[in-house]
Amino acid sequence: MVEKTQVARSKRIQRRTGKTFHVATRLLPKRIRHPTYVLYGFFRIADEVVDAEETAPPDEQRAELNRLRDAALGEKPTDDPVLDAFAAVREEHGIADDDVHSFVDAMASDIDTDRYETYDQLETYMDGSAAAVGRMMTAIMELDEAAEAAALPHATRLGEAFQMTNFLRDVREDVIERDRVYLPLETLRRHDVSEEQILELEFDANVAAAIREELARTERLYEEGVAGIKYLPEDCQLAVLLAAVLYADHHRLIRNLDYDTVSTTPELSFTRKISLLVRTRWKWQWNKDPEAVFYEMCHGFDGSREHREHGPHGPGVAQSD
Repeated sequence: MVEKTQVARSKRIQRRTGKTFHVATRLLPKRIRHPTYVLYGFFRIADEVVDAEETAPPDEQRAELNRLRDAALGEKPTDDPVLDAFAAVREEHGIADDDVHSFVDAMASDIDTDRYETYDQLETYMDGSAAAVGRMMTAIMELDEAAEAAALPHATRLGEAFQMTNFLRDVREDVIERDRVYLPLETLRRHDVSEEQILELEFDANVAAAIREELARTERLYEEGVAGIKYLPEDCQLAVLLAAVLYADHHRLIRNLDYDTVSTTPELSFTRKISLLVRTRWKWQWNKDPEAVFYEMCHGFDGSREHREHGPHGPGVAQSD
């Protein structure tokens, strides 16, 4: 049983460290919103083990992550209210142990991995850091078997899309604060960009081309992810749709900067978030098709042009009313 004080503590963590996601979370029904706060609290606690301003030595970080893992899986007692709440939510909603392991393993990999040669390698990392999060969120929504089977692949892609947006937005921040480069090195080389150039925060047209390529890849992930929102409970769809709209709106900022996230880190203003909330909610009132609303909200989004011209199923297939 999760106590109100545990939910409140988790909510404060999300409000402080995940402001964009917090806006969308508030639209979830209480039965989903409270477990979501708890999940996010656990994610941030684990993330802080390896991403805090002053981290412990690697061996101590690994030991702490294993302690968190054991507590999250209910294998060892804990006096941390957020970890205790997560263990209760995991048991109540049948969150897969494998997803907990995948997430903690991804956090552990951040201790000694700060470069990714290929996108496939980055995708393996994101299976734990992002896709597992999408799967856990799907679990707490308690879909029936058919809906869960339909929703899970899309939840995985949407989680990866959110993570990739963060990577593309935070190129500068990841270098300065963590000495990490999440852009696949093979993508950089394809555009004649060296790893050293990114580490030196030197932006040019080649860097712009590399970021533009990964932005396009990310927008294909959004297309796949948003296509699964319709399988979620009706009272959860708007919140997930809004999360997608908010994260994808960072792509507008990146384009406005001519893809230069090496010199600065774009950030949505509070006013912009509220504007997107109001407009998305208004459009949703008149059209309960998540894909249609998403593409209408995301002007300039690469996928939106193809969607509008050809419909969600490809060229020559008319969209249904």
